[in-house]
Order: sequence, then structure tokens, then C-alpha cells
Amino acid sequence: MPQLNPNPWLTIFMVAWLMYLFLLMFKMNLKMTNELMLQNINKFNNKSWYWPWT
Repeated sequence: MPQLNPNPWLTIFMVAWLMYLFLLMFKMNLKMTNELMLQNINKFNNKSWYWPWT
């Protein structure tokens, strides 16, 4: 039988690394949007709009 993947641990490591990078970018993006949200609240001080994840 021809083996398509000679080293399965390499692909497991690559998938885990890509998921780690994706989660890291997602957390950094949430932190940046949280800082922008706090800046906008301090700038305008109106309660007419709400961010959906607060």
C-alpha cells in the first residue's frame, strides 16, 4: 500500500501550530478591539450603542 503521509506527527504538529497562530491572532484582535471600544467610550460617553461581546 502506498502511504500518502510518511510522517503523521509532522502534519499533527503543523495543524496544531496553525491553530495556535490563529488563536493568537484572534486574541490579539479582541484585545485591540477592546482597547478601541474603551477609547470610544471615553471619547463620546454615550450609552446609545453597545458592543455585542461586552
